[in-house]
Amino acid sequence: MPARAFGRRRPAAPSAPANGDGSGAPPPAAPRAEPDPAPRMSVDGFVSEIVARVHPVVVKSLDMSKISALSGEQLAGQLLSFLGTEEAGVPDLSPLDRQKVVTELVHDIKGLGPIEPLLQDPLVSDILINGMDSTYVERGGRLERVEVRFRDRQHLLHIAQRIAGRMGRRIDESSPMVDARLEDGSRVNIVIPPLALDGAAISIRRFVMRGTSLQDMAKLRVMSPAMAELFRIGVKARLNILISGGTGAGKTTFMNALSKEIDHSERLITIEDAAELQLQQPHTIRLETRTMSAEGTGQVTMRDLLVNTLRMRPDRIIVGEVRGGEAQEMLQAMNTGHPGSMCTLHANNPREALTRLENMLMMAGHDMPLPALRRQIASSVDMVVQLERLRSGQRCVTSATNVVGMENDIVTTEEIWRRRPGDAEHVFETSGRMPAWMPAVDAINLREPLLAALQADPRIGEGEE
Repeated sequence: MPARAFGRRRPAAPSAPANGDGSGAPPPAAPRAEPDPAPRMSVDGFVSEIVARVHPVVVKSLDMSKISALSGEQLAGQLLSFLGTEEAGVPDLSPLDRQKVVTELVHDIKGLGPIEPLLQDPLVSDILINGMDSTYVERGGRLERVEVRFRDRQHLLHIAQRIAGRMGRRIDESSPMVDARLEDGSRVNIVIPPLALDGAAISIRRFVMRGTSLQDMAKLRVMSPAMAELFRIGVKARLNILISGGTGAGKTTFMNALSKEIDHSERLITIEDAAELQLQQPHTIRLETRTMSAEGTGQVTMRDLLVNTLRMRPDRIIVGEVRGGEAQEMLQAMNTGHPGSMCTLHANNPREALTRLENMLMMAGHDMPLPALRRQIASSVDMVVQLERLRSGQRCVTSATNVVGMENDIVTTEEIWRRRPGDAEHVFETSGRMPAWMPAVDAINLREPLLAALQADPRIGEGEE
């Protein structure tokens, strides 16, 4: 039985004093005043009011060294006993309301307060808090508003600081933005006042499809089974793959699915701003960038990590997202002995993805002619996979584009697979042509499965008027 962390049992009511006649009978009760008519508070509002009143008392009374060692169930049991003490000062509650108060207190003390139930809901993929009075979640690709009660702005700010503190980050007026992750790998972005005018804004991106494979995604119509076979063969053939798409398109989930096809004998190194990838291989090293300290020191950028990774003897390098000067090191790694590397970036289509790579290389300050930059891109990237979240909320692969090479200083590409535009149902089409990286497929004796996959789906243009 764990030691009690706080609280004293409420003493029994004293016996009634004797009346003047010595009979010991209680004095006559005073007439009860009629209460002023007032609107009845909702049950949730009543519970929240009790929690707001009790929470400071609990925080003042508890021993944090003991609380941290208690499980949620053990803490709930002790809180239930504490609510019955005189120190708690809680009015008589029904068993259901008392349990609700205990649950909210446990969430406040050991979890993330009112948003803890949302984090435990497997159907919620995004939690978007826009100040204390507005919270939205995404379920099944659709945003919907939910009722989440914060006591005040300070309560919401305290939750934001707890999230940052767990990850070794700080957030305050001098550092009002932070990008972090929760223990389960969910990515969190926080902006607080004075930058966020309506109170702290917290965006949590969860990964409910963590164990998804390419075959699972094909069943969900993210792609066709033949496309899944193409990507499986591409990973086995050690193609350098660039995954492009907008925010929430499913790039990280798709990269996790691709990584499942990597042989377990290979040494992998992942580099991310906030660790999101869930690789299954035993020989994996996960690296994460570090922001600048309050003193302006200690920053480690993705570019720094990439330069160091090249000295760590990786077979493949997997970069969570390329967004700056690290693109130069990434392309060099792809082109100088680390085939099969992957990275993601934000772009609306494959051509724009290659253009963004050009812009990143130029912004990195390298004094290199544009044709030379494009030749480096063409020799490094084998395939660009485009993902999109449709208006229905469905995420799918809209294009798989082969990087052919250079022609008149232009990077030439060929779309080898696509989702048919405008169809209400998902129809995936193929060009049926053999890609330029066929020699890599021949080297692992997978030509026949690839040719069969190229013939399985309808041809591009068939059935269109």
